[in-house]
This record gives sequence, C-alpha cells and structure tokens, in this order.
Amino acid sequence: MPSFPEPRTAGIILAAGGSRRLGRPKQLLPYGEGVLLDAVLATARNCGFAQTVLALGGSAEEVRQTVDTRDCDIVLNPDYGDGCSSSIAAALAVLQPETDAVVLLLGDQPGARSENVRALLGALFSGPSNVVGGAGGGGIAVCRYEDGIGHPLAFARRLLPELAALHGDKGVWRLLEQREADVVEVATTGSIPLDIDTEEDYRRLLVRLQGAA
Repeated sequence: MPSFPEPRTAGIILAAGGSRRLGRPKQLLPYGEGVLLDAVLATARNCGFAQTVLALGGSAEEVRQTVDTRDCDIVLNPDYGDGCSSSIAAALAVLQPETDAVVLLLGDQPGARSENVRALLGALFSGPSNVVGGAGGGGIAVCRYEDGIGHPLAFARRLLPELAALHGDKGVWRLLEQREADVVEVATTGSIPLDIDTEEDYRRLLVRLQGAA
C-alpha cells in the first residue's frame, strides 16, 4: 500500500482582543502557574501543529514581554476592534502555503484540550467514529459538547478563502450556518470551555480550576 504524508496543520490563536468589558488584559490574567494565554499556548504546543500563528492586538507589547511566545509566528492586528474575523484574516495571511487545515483556538479559553483538537483533525482527514452530526464532505469540524457547539474549530484548506473573507465577531458562526452541509460535529465530553469577557467569567474559571485540582 502506498504511504501518504501526514497532513500539515496550523493552529491560529486569537488573542487580539482589547478586553473592554474586563478593563484589563485578559490574556495576562493569572492562571495556574502562569497567565491565561500561557495555558492556551501550552495546549497548542501539545497539538503537533506544523505552524502556530498568534494574533495579537490590544496590549500586544505587554503580552510579548510577559508570555512565552517561542515557536509562534506573531501577527499584529491593528484592526482588532473590528472583531475576531479581522484577526483570522491577518493570521491566514502569514500561513504556510502547504497547510492542509487550520484550527482556531481562543486566547481567552484555557479549558480547550489538545485531545479535542486531534479529534477534530481526525474528523477532517479520516472520519472517526465519534462524529455525531453532519452530512457533508467534512470541510469543517466542530466540537459538540454536552451543552452545545464550541471551539476549537477546524477548517480544511478549501474553506480558507471563505474564512479569510469574514467580517465581525460572529463571522465564523455565520460561515458554519452557510456551510452547514460541510460541518461535522465531533462528540466532546464536558461543557463548552469558558471564555473570559468579564470578572464574573474569570471567577467562574478559577472555581473550575480549583475543582479540577
């Protein structure tokens, strides 16, 4: 049987937000032995990506001085106030041309797990048994948690032009609706990981962290 090369995958970490509701850089909130973004980058490093792109915007210089960003290709998004779609477009612009799929990770969602990323990529490339929904060609894979669909999200190369053309904070979700026939849902244990927008979100996250210790 002929052997085929492993797909080349990239992780895009969306960490450019201005933290308007929180009032301080959420990327730098203390979490575990470091800060919030440290935890997300640690997850990305465990995923085996060929390339990891970190999109920064608000508090970018402070983040670069505080967070270990080794092995990341950093892209600065001056238009981060226009929503996360602008950060996706900026990250895709520096993507290696041979990339077969990208995974979107939120920079303020440290509860995302590398095993879930691997399951998403498996759904794109080999169709594992834990796919629970979707009738199309598998161009998009999403986590189906016990309480709904959430990040991380994976996109095959053929969807990248549409991903790059999105606008606003909800552009990705609109794309999922428009491309419903291409979406496969991967059964994922637990609830959707918390993403941090307010002090209350942060308190809830710390309670979960303590409960898991």
